Amino acid sequence: MPNVRRQSTLNGPAVTAGIELHGGEHTRLVMRPAPTGTGLVFVRTDITDRDNAIAVRPDAVTGVKNCTTLSNAGGVKVSTIEHLLAALAASGIDNLYIDIDGEELPALDGSSEPFLKLIEQVGIVRQAAPRRYVRVLKPLEVRNGDSFARIEPRERLELDVTIDFEDKAIGKQRVEIVPNVRAFRERLASARTFARMHEVAALQAAGLSKGGSLDNAVIVDGDQVLNPEGLRFADEFVRHKALDLLGDLYLGGPILGRVTTVKGGHGLNHDLLMALYGHADAWEFTSVATRSQARELESVSA
Repeated sequence: MPNVRRQSTLNGPAVTAGIELHGGEHTRLVMRPAPTGTGLVFVRTDITDRDNAIAVRPDAVTGVKNCTTLSNAGGVKVSTIEHLLAALAASGIDNLYIDIDGEELPALDGSSEPFLKLIEQVGIVRQAAPRRYVRVLKPLEVRNGDSFARIEPRERLELDVTIDFEDKAIGKQRVEIVPNVRAFRERLASARTFARMHEVAALQAAGLSKGGSLDNAVIVDGDQVLNPEGLRFADEFVRHKALDLLGDLYLGGPILGRVTTVKGGHGLNHDLLMALYGHADAWEFTSVATRSQARELESVSA
C-alpha cells in the first residue's frame, strides 16, 4: 500500500505573548485549529477596517531584510514569522489560523523552542484529507555574489547550511540535518537569533531591533559572546540559520528535496523558493510519501 499521510492541525488553541524583536511592542498570538485545505493563515485581530487575513505563501512575501514579512492585497503585514514556521514545519502542521494583535510575532527567547513546546503541549490532530508535498524534480540554484542556495531531488527534506563570518566568535560553521521533529527538537529548536554589535547600532538607528536584548538574541562583539550564559551550542549560529531556512522553505509547503545554502539568509531563501515555483518542470505535487519520508514523518508525534 502507498504511504499516504494525512493533513494535520492542532488539537486546540495555543496562546503565547511577548515583545516584538524589531518593533518593541507587546503582541499576543493565538494558534487555532483550521479545517483541511485551509493552509496556514495569519489573522491580524487588531485590523478591522479591511481584509485582515494573510495566507502563508511564497508570493505573499514583501520583505526579507532581517526577517521574513508577509502582506495581503490590502497592505496588512505580519513579520518575523520564520521561527514559528520552522516549528510548524518540523511538527507537520498543515492547517492553522494564527491570530495576532500586532504587526510582528513575539520574539520570546529568540528561538523556535517556545513555539514547539506550545505545539507539543496542545497536541496534533490528523485530519481526513491527504497531505500534499512538493517533490523537487530537478536541481536549481540561485546566487548573490559569493552566496548561493541550491535545491535538488531527494525523497525527504534535507538541509545543508554553511555560514562564514569574519567575527572570531562565529567563524565558519556547517550543519547538515534531516529536520523531522525529533532532530529539530534536539538540534535546532533552541538555537537563538544572533547579531553583531555593530549591526545592533545600525538596526536601532533604522528604527529596528527596538525589542532586542540579551534575553532574545545572541550578541557578538568580535571574538566575544556578550550573553552572560554563553551559547547553547558551540555552533548555535549555523543551527539558527538552518532553523530560519526551514521556516522560510515552509512558505511553499512541505518540500521533498535537498537544500544547500552557503552564506545564505532570508533573501536567498526566498529567491530559491521563487526560482523553484517559477519552473513548472522543476517540481510536482504528490500526496504519496516514499518509505523513507514516511519513516521521518512517524517521528512527528514522537
